[in-house]
Amino acid sequence: MNKLLETIKIVNGSAPWLEFHNERLNNSRQILFNCPSKIDLKNFIQPPSQIGTYKCRVIYSETIASIEYSYYQARNFNFFTIVEADNLVYDFKYLNREHLNRLCMLKGQTDDILIIKQGFVTDTSIANVAFWYQDKWLTPSTPLLKGTTRERLLRKAQIVETDIRLTDLKKFSKMALMNALMGFYVVEDLKFHEYF
Repeated sequence: MNKLLETIKIVNGSAPWLEFHNERLNNSRQILFNCPSKIDLKNFIQPPSQIGTYKCRVIYSETIASIEYSYYQARNFNFFTIVEADNLVYDFKYLNREHLNRLCMLKGQTDDILIIKQGFVTDTSIANVAFWYQDKWLTPSTPLLKGTTRERLLRKAQIVETDIRLTDLKKFSKMALMNALMGFYVVEDLKFHEYF
C-alpha cells in the first residue's frame, strides 16, 4: 500500500497549524485505508528544541511509520517552466512523487514548474499557488493537492478560489507559492518559460 507524507514546519521548538495536518492525515487515512480512529500528531512529534526552523516529515499509512527532522533551508523562486500534464493525479500527499519528479526534469534552468492540467492552472511541484488580481489573491480551484496552508488561508478569506486558465496568466502581476514550510511566499520578479 502506498505510504503518505505530512511535511510540518517546526519553528523554535513549536509546530504551528498542526490541526490542519491532523485533519488532512486523518481524512486521508479514512478515505484510503478505512481507518475511522483519529491520530493526534502532537502525541507523536517531539520537535527539536533548538532555535530555528526545521522540517518534520511524518510518513504514514494506517499508522505512523516514521518521523524525521531536518534543518529547513529556504529557497528563492522567480522563474517557472510551464508544463502540461493532463493525466496527472496527485490528490493525496503520497510519499512516492515519481511522476512529479519526472515533470521536474523539464524545468531546465528555471526554479520550478507550473503544472497545467486540461488548460487549467494547478500547482508547482511543491506548492499551491495564488495570483494577485486587482485587489485580491486568487488561487486555482483545480489544485493537484489541497495543501494545509491553502486551506487555512481560504478559511480566513485571505485568498479566493476561482478557475484560472493558462491563458489567464498574462493578467497577473504577482504570484505566491503556498505550502507548510514556506508559508505564503510572494514571487517578486515573476518569469515564465513555456516548455510545451
